[in-house]
Amino acid sequence: MQIKTMDDVQKSFAAKFLVYGGAGAGKTSLIRTLDGKVLICSAEAGLLSIAGFKCDVAEITSVEDMRDVHRLLSSNKHPYDWVVLDSLSEIAEQILAGEKARTKDPRQAYGAVIDQTVALCRAFRDLKCGVYFTAKEERVKDEGTGRMIHQISMPGARLSGQLPYLFDEVFRLVTVKEKDTGELQRWLQTQPEPTADAKDRSGKLDAYEAADLGAIVRKINNNGE
Repeated sequence: MQIKTMDDVQKSFAAKFLVYGGAGAGKTSLIRTLDGKVLICSAEAGLLSIAGFKCDVAEITSVEDMRDVHRLLSSNKHPYDWVVLDSLSEIAEQILAGEKARTKDPRQAYGAVIDQTVALCRAFRDLKCGVYFTAKEERVKDEGTGRMIHQISMPGARLSGQLPYLFDEVFRLVTVKEKDTGELQRWLQTQPEPTADAKDRSGKLDAYEAADLGAIVRKINNNGE
């Protein structure tokens, strides 16, 4: 067992973000704001938004590809400061497709998706480098209130509800049109609202932060300054 001071823990802090948002909100573009060398695990054909950005890309077509990447990063003999999973929603769909091919029981397939996706998230979350997970967003009707809410889009409602508990930082990427200029501004919602979940366990972020993950890491490390 190794006991560290809180200062030592903060110095070795490696951010783990889960960011969800609608199609075209700019989740992939946020990769440009990361500091250091980046490895992208891409399960979607959507990297044109970061064309010209210097990084490495691992094309993900199965959960085995993700396990290969995790083995590489677990060795600590790699040059990466960040690994990006783009997107977790699509990776879970790949897992579901594989499970449906193995079993005719839908309940068994969805149960396996939950187990494998949660295990995958925990494995990458516990890496020593920074990790940025993206996820799609969906709107669903809350049965209790009847209002429409925004949530992480995953195969199966149970999985959508479990994911936020795995991370210290869960943000929703939102776009707002400026009244004067008509320009779209992007913000990261860091605190929960009645119609959308989010959280910041660091306690150092404003309810809405500019869409810059590098700046957010620096703010957390510098005690909110």
